[in-house]
Amino acid sequence: MKSFLDSDFLLYTDTARTLYHKHAEKMPIIDYHCHLDPKQIARNYQFADLTEIWLGGDHYKWRAMRANGVSEEYITGNKSSYEKFEKWAETLPYTMRNPLYHWTHLELSRIFGIHEILKMSNARDIYETCTAKLQTPEFRPQAIMKRMRVEVVATTDDPADSLEYHSEIRESGFSVKVLPTWRPDKSMAIENPQTYNAYLTRLEAAAGMSISSYTELLDALQRRHDFFAQAGCALSDHGLNAFSAEPYMDSEIEQIFLKVRADKTPTPLEAAKFRSAMLHDLAVMDWQKNWVQQFHIGAIRNNNERMFAQLGPDTGFDAINDYNVAEPMNRFFNRLDAAGHLAKTIVYNLNPRDNELIVTGIYNFNDGSVPGKMQFGSGWWFLDQITGMENQINALSNLGLLSRFVGMLTDSRSFLSYPRHEYFRRILCNIVGNDIEKGLLPVSEISFIGQIIEDICYYNAKRYFGW
Repeated sequence: MKSFLDSDFLLYTDTARTLYHKHAEKMPIIDYHCHLDPKQIARNYQFADLTEIWLGGDHYKWRAMRANGVSEEYITGNKSSYEKFEKWAETLPYTMRNPLYHWTHLELSRIFGIHEILKMSNARDIYETCTAKLQTPEFRPQAIMKRMRVEVVATTDDPADSLEYHSEIRESGFSVKVLPTWRPDKSMAIENPQTYNAYLTRLEAAAGMSISSYTELLDALQRRHDFFAQAGCALSDHGLNAFSAEPYMDSEIEQIFLKVRADKTPTPLEAAKFRSAMLHDLAVMDWQKNWVQQFHIGAIRNNNERMFAQLGPDTGFDAINDYNVAEPMNRFFNRLDAAGHLAKTIVYNLNPRDNELIVTGIYNFNDGSVPGKMQFGSGWWFLDQITGMENQINALSNLGLLSRFVGMLTDSRSFLSYPRHEYFRRILCNIVGNDIEKGLLPVSEISFIGQIIEDICYYNAKRYFGW
């Protein structure tokens, strides 16, 4: 019987263990998509206690606590930090077979050097030990990132953001490269005209120009796109329910924009046409700068209206959507490809039914110009667990080139999430190692296979993003 979380955790064959310990384990981390706060990195923020760094903003844990019968006052309410942590410690034993159980103990082990199983009986000791460590320089964000061998981090930033903290980080000489990512979702969210027009006021201030037409909107976004590029940005990202690729005329888009500017609500078809136009025009901007564009699709958000009114977005009330994907996705990429405007692309899906659909769809648009130009992104959000990662790896292996995959990311708001890279690497090595032991891959090519493992864990991303 194997011990929990030992050095061979998730590695079930000798070959899997060799691939991990000889190749994957030593690779630095390129975390090319996350939601870390650049201000906390720039100012090397000191967290007050374990609850703040571990539970603050972590909607994965919040969902689990609610499911375990924990009152909201212990989750997002006004209870003390320790009382909130104690409720998490009470919940954790009931998360067995949920990835939270693994992530929690990997983070305790790899970040804090604590190898105990967290439970109510030791909650106070673990809380106080970790909180004390967080008061030392070795447990501030910059030190954690360096200790975890992070080489590059790409945050998620709105076109209207000043990027002042990225500039501060760059000028400080911090050894980890921290780069912005262009996330223009709000610039196309016209369904609520009042919210949208308030956002355009921010965008006008950032771009230093008025926005009274769709053409001017694009001009303002182009200014900000240029500004992001000057700050080192080489990535865009879109959080979409699904791809939008409705046919439209330029004159229609101008009229829809003017309607929204007049505080009139667009019809669903008008909103879809507007998103289609904007997605295309923004994709062309990315192609012009040789950026990588990312698309996260398949979520249905803010489903609990009562809790959305109380807490706002990203608080644990999102789920997997079942939108149609294939036709609009292929139509969207086909238009870009036909004009020679298709940038390097990563597509992440949230609905596991779409794995094979997306691999086969995006592979229609590989053109031989770049190895792995069209990427099937790693298991995302609800699929960021053993089965989800295995299914993503297997779909990519069966229908594409796993060897050209750019690998894992944290997609996290926490500085403690870097062990997710280790989690992925162990799962990857176990799959490939098992294939070798079964005779599905030749043991004579173990050296080359080891290089493929290193490529997936690090080198493919380094080459793909130009870092």
